[in-house]
Amino acid sequence: MDFNRIPGQEEARARLIRTVREQRVSHAQLFTGPEGCGSMALALAYARYISCENRTDTDSCGKCKSCVKYEKMIHPDLHFVFPVTKGKKAADPVSDTYIEEWREFVSRSPFFSPSSWFSFIDVGNAQGLIYVSEASEIIRKLSLKTFESDFKIMIIWLPERMHPTPANKLLKLIEEPPEKTIFLLVSEEPDKVIPTILSRCQIVRIPAFRQDDIAVYLGTSRGLEPGKASDIARVSGGNINRALELSDDDEASRSNLDRFRGLMRFAWKRDILSLISWSEEMAATGREAQKSFFIFALRMLRENLMLALGQQNNSSASLSAEEADFSKNFNPFINTSNIYPLTGEFSLGHSHIEANGNAKIIFLDLALKVTKVLR
Repeated sequence: MDFNRIPGQEEARARLIRTVREQRVSHAQLFTGPEGCGSMALALAYARYISCENRTDTDSCGKCKSCVKYEKMIHPDLHFVFPVTKGKKAADPVSDTYIEEWREFVSRSPFFSPSSWFSFIDVGNAQGLIYVSEASEIIRKLSLKTFESDFKIMIIWLPERMHPTPANKLLKLIEEPPEKTIFLLVSEEPDKVIPTILSRCQIVRIPAFRQDDIAVYLGTSRGLEPGKASDIARVSGGNINRALELSDDDEASRSNLDRFRGLMRFAWKRDILSLISWSEEMAATGREAQKSFFIFALRMLRENLMLALGQQNNSSASLSAEEADFSKNFNPFINTSNIYPLTGEFSLGHSHIEANGNAKIIFLDLALKVTKVLR
């Protein structure tokens, strides 16, 4: 991944390149921004640029020995830490347990979401986490001398999913880093990263993509016609992950819409038997799919409130065609008196799922409370 393959983000790219050329690369940086801002892609391109043997003023050369290995993500001085799951391949897994899957996944597209990664490795009913055993691996890797580059670079994706033990180990390493070591943390929820790590990192804030940049990218990478690409870019709201999902007619988005639509219809009818069946079906899905549903539902509630208040219309709302069709009839039922209790229940459900609560109880409780609030 080089900078030129990232659409837009000119200011962020220029800022990162300048730190290298002026030899002001911070040893610990945390990349963050709104969902789908391309923070991981920028971190990958930045790491490659730092290690490039013949970098230019605007990008890595793409031809040197370092760039070739970075392209395949097999450079001996590039290390990854990312959430994995127990049971599928190992009882006590570390990131390297899934490194082949990771390389294949990232090589497909540098723009991806946690749910797409967890779906790729099929976490099932488990949650993707960075486990305790990762701590010793981090220490081992960073204790080695560099093999080919001037720097060892460790990219940690989603540090907010790190167990406290490796998190504290990372804290000590950031305080007293090995020579020529750079940490690039990429977070979607920096408020969940332990404060002592945040305080020791330089924060690199990445803005959302511009709609025009997403449209151009969809045209070149997906071969979409300009009109279709512009429509998807508008609906994506600056989230390139969502734009790519919409261009691929993502099955997960359709499933979440079907589940949300079913819940609201059964709740309005006060069809308790159907709500019980719905909650059992939701409980049978994996933890990551359940969290994805809650996030989807919160977005739908927000968009429908804006429609109900007349702040958006169907031509400008951040909804796909199928979502917009459903929302035409649904938005009159969302108002300022019920939006807070509704979003509160969905947010609470998401928190309970993250805490490994009983999914059957969580979803049945949600369904019954939605029934009460909606009517």
